[in-house]
This record gives sequence, C-alpha cells and structure tokens, in this order.
Amino acid sequence: MRIEVTTGMALVLAAAGCAGEDEDCYIPTSFTRADICTLLGDACATALASEPTLSAPITVVPTDPASMPAGVISQVSHNNLDIVWHGDRLYVAFRTAPNHFASADTRLYVVSTQDQVTWTLEASFFHNTDLREPRFLSVGDTLFLYYALLGQNPAAFEPQGSMLTERTGPCGWTEPEPFYPEVPGFIPWRAKQVGDTAYVIGYEGGENIYVPGGDPVRVHWLTTTDGRTFAPVVPGQPVVLTGGASETDLVRMDDGSVVAVARNELGDAEGWGSKICRAEASAPGAWTCAHDRRKFDSPILFRHRDEVWLIARRQLDNDGYYDLERRELTPEQQTTLYNRTYWLGPKRCALWRIDGNRLTATHVLDLPSAGDTCFPGVVQLDADRYLVYNYSSPFEPANITWFDGQFGPTFIYRTVLTLP
Repeated sequence: MRIEVTTGMALVLAAAGCAGEDEDCYIPTSFTRADICTLLGDACATALASEPTLSAPITVVPTDPASMPAGVISQVSHNNLDIVWHGDRLYVAFRTAPNHFASADTRLYVVSTQDQVTWTLEASFFHNTDLREPRFLSVGDTLFLYYALLGQNPAAFEPQGSMLTERTGPCGWTEPEPFYPEVPGFIPWRAKQVGDTAYVIGYEGGENIYVPGGDPVRVHWLTTTDGRTFAPVVPGQPVVLTGGASETDLVRMDDGSVVAVARNELGDAEGWGSKICRAEASAPGAWTCAHDRRKFDSPILFRHRDEVWLIARRQLDNDGYYDLERRELTPEQQTTLYNRTYWLGPKRCALWRIDGNRLTATHVLDLPSAGDTCFPGVVQLDADRYLVYNYSSPFEPANITWFDGQFGPTFIYRTVLTLP
C-alpha cells in the first residue's frame, strides 16, 4: 500500500511495507550495472574509437504513453536531477515545476529502475516552496538523498538550507530532516564515494551571486562516514574557496591530488566565468586555481582511467566566453552585464577534457541539447561506458535562447557515453 505522510516540513509520498504488499514495489535481485548494457543493446554497442561517442538520446520523462508510475505528475519543466547506482538498481531524482524558476508548486520525485523501461516510484517531496539540487550518496548499504530548499519568488535565489532523507528499504524513505544545519543556506552541489571515502562539496552564500557587491560565496568540502554527520576533509578548514565560486565538483587522482572545476558567476579579482583548480596530496586545502573566461554551469567531474572529464553547460555566443572583459565598468556593472548577456544566448550541454596540470578545459563534443539545458548525472556502466542523464528544451529549434527555454517545456533523457 502507499501512504502520504504530512509533516510540518514536507509532504512525503512513500511506500509502506515490502514487495508483495505493494504491486509497485520490487524484490531485490542480483542485477548489476554492467547488465544495463546488455538490456540497452544498441546504445552500448558503440565501438571504441579515438574520440568519445554518444548513443542516440532516449526520453525518460515525460513520455507518451507515460513510462513513469502513475504517482509521478509531470509539470511543464523537468530539470535538476541526479542518478546513482545502489545495490541492484538505478535511482533517479528530478525536479518538476511550472517552469525553470522558483515555485511553490515544485515537486521532487525519486524513481528507480533496472532496465530503464519499468520504473518504480520511491518517494515524492513537497515543501510548498522551491526544491533543487537533489544529490544521492551511497554509503555502504545505505542510500541518502540530499536536496536544497529555496524560496517561492521566481525572480530571486533564496537558499533556505538543505534536507536529507535515508532509504530504509524497497520504496521506503525517512522523513526529511535538516542537513548540515550549522551552515544556514548551505547548498549541496555534489556527493560522491571515492574509494572508501564519501565526500559532499557545496556552498553557502548563494543569495549573494545575483547581488554583486555583497558578501562572498564559500565552497565547503566535507566528508562523512555515516551520511548524516559531516566534518571538513581538511581538519579545521571546511572552506576551500572564497570569492565568486559556487557550483564546484572535484576528483582525486591516484597520487592523492585534487582536480576541481568551479563556476565563478559572481566574479572576483581575477575575473568571471570559472576556476580550474588543483591541490597537492600534501596540502589538500591549498587550492591553486586558473581563471577561465567560460562559465561551466552545473559541473560534474569524473575520471576515466588517468583522464579527467567534465560535463557542463556551454555558451555559444561571444566565442563561448562569459567574461567579456569590460574592465572599464565597475565589478557590479560587469556582473549584471555578463548575466544579462549570458541569459540571452543559446546554450548546449557539453563534454570537456580537463588537464589537471595545466588547469585547462578543452571542448570535445556537445550532448543533444538546446535552450534550457545541462544538469547532468553520470553512472559508470563498464570499463569504457557511462550512462548519462540530462535535461533539455526540445532539440529543435536548436538556437533558442537560454532565457526563452526556461519558460518552455523541458524533458529528461538518457544517453550512453563511450570514452576512448
């Protein structure tokens, strides 16, 4: 049976009981992520080449006829998402709302699947305010979901803290509770397991990004052993970047060094756009960063053998640059100008190769994408193939502006990325 639990914080739709009591629930099996390629057939059949390749995109939500369970009610916009492989299933979390902007009507759904065709509704979260940045973390046998609360004003970015919920079994999740409450307004950006260590990287001060001249943004790098209590990776130093950087992801190399990419939308003394950073294993809290004039929105970093790869949004206008170097203007004027110019140009979701020594990013290819796009999730399937989920406006017309796309329909699709 299914129940709705109303609390002071949220409305949570979850499954009570186990498979057999609920026809939408499931029985755990020995299915593995490598089996996904067997089921997907042609999508994984791409031969290895000297450059990365993508399978044809397959729409996941919304579809007609609907592939999602009846409890998933699609609105016009589908965007912020995350995916993770946990146990024997792929879990997907996504936001749906009237449009891209903040709304009290926003819902966050968690669904799961093995074959990418048959889906189970795990949970639905509703807080009467905006919800964004869902982030899964698989710690041992336990799966956590973190997500950010924001406001109802579509013209503002209003962080209100973050929540966590824990999977208790098939279709069962705990009532949401505050996550990292010691930092009000904290927004989790990425959560990942690297070897035996679990990381969460996020930021505070997001409300300052669109109010130039205010306080800086601070990026926190945290670790956890239980998914609930967090400590700085660098003892006594939770903050690794202070300034204009917000959305940040990182990977650790075999020698223990760190390579990171951070969106620098607010700007700082070095400019606007992004930062590509490195920290040595001997000093993980001392990040050396190179300024990049491009803005890598929604960055996700992952390693393929010894190489570092980035998926992030790409600007088509102005040679791809966000920072137009209008230094005759004040910093506040530049921030406003660059934001306005960026909103009014077409976008793509793109794959980039990162050089962690030179601190450079090289564009490799574009994922199928147009308009309002790029909030990727990645799961490795086998030695060379990665399952990528992303969202986009309809692919045609290809060059509608990002701003126009944010008011129109967006959908979530999947593709398989094969790396050389």
